[in-house]
Amino acid sequence: MSHPTPENEDERLDALHALNILDTEPEEHFDRLTDLAATVCDTPTALITLIDEDRQWFKSCFGFDTRETDLDSSFCVYVVHQEEMMVVEDVTEDPRFEDNPLVTGPPHIRFYAGALLTSPDGVSLGTLCVIDYEPRTFGPEKQALLSE
Repeated sequence: MSHPTPENEDERLDALHALNILDTEPEEHFDRLTDLAATVCDTPTALITLIDEDRQWFKSCFGFDTRETDLDSSFCVYVVHQEEMMVVEDVTEDPRFEDNPLVTGPPHIRFYAGALLTSPDGVSLGTLCVIDYEPRTFGPEKQALLSE
């Protein structure tokens, strides 16, 4: 399995590392955002992810116990690469994710929606994403709520 790499990867990593946020402790204001995202999107899981050089690190986790994954099992790396929101209503039907270990094994992800998070200069850093363990539809209203 492999993942896409943005053309501006060096600039993107410089912007991410300049924030000095990787591997920091959970913070209440980030946790409120993931709680709110899960609530308004009616999903059991919401994450704030940051895409580092070789891992996806979670600044905030709602309904998810893992603090990081490798990029080959990351959904969010695709959002960062394409620089726009991504919705996959049934990941088992998407060739990019059908063999993903987070789909084929625990926690058995079936739905993913991720909104791009950027630096003040517009450089892609990660996502605010929501996850479900059943396929679901995710209409324009919920997409707008997640991306705002």
